[in-house]
Amino acid sequence: MVLFRRVLGDVLRNQRVQRGMTLREVSAGARVSLGYISEIERGQKEASSELLASLCGAMDLTLSQVIREVSDQVALEEAALAPIPLPVRTEAVASSAA
Repeated sequence: MVLFRRVLGDVLRNQRVQRGMTLREVSAGARVSLGYISEIERGQKEASSELLASLCGAMDLTLSQVIREVSDQVALEEAALAPIPLPVRTEAVASSAA
């Protein structure tokens, strides 16, 4: 099962690191405690929509950018977890029925 909060945390951390920002800088810009942001990035806490908007603003991201990236990552993980259907050999089924 794909955990949305874990994927969201990964995306937020990757975006922060790509921008060369520390947790302290994001914390100050978003006015959210450093410890709480760390828990969100590790997938241990759920971010409210208001909190997510604050984090995005502190990193100069749009909410839609983050949601799109999370959605794409969730889709990839779901595809990787999907069972692979085995081909059915129709000739073997037909001959055993006879």
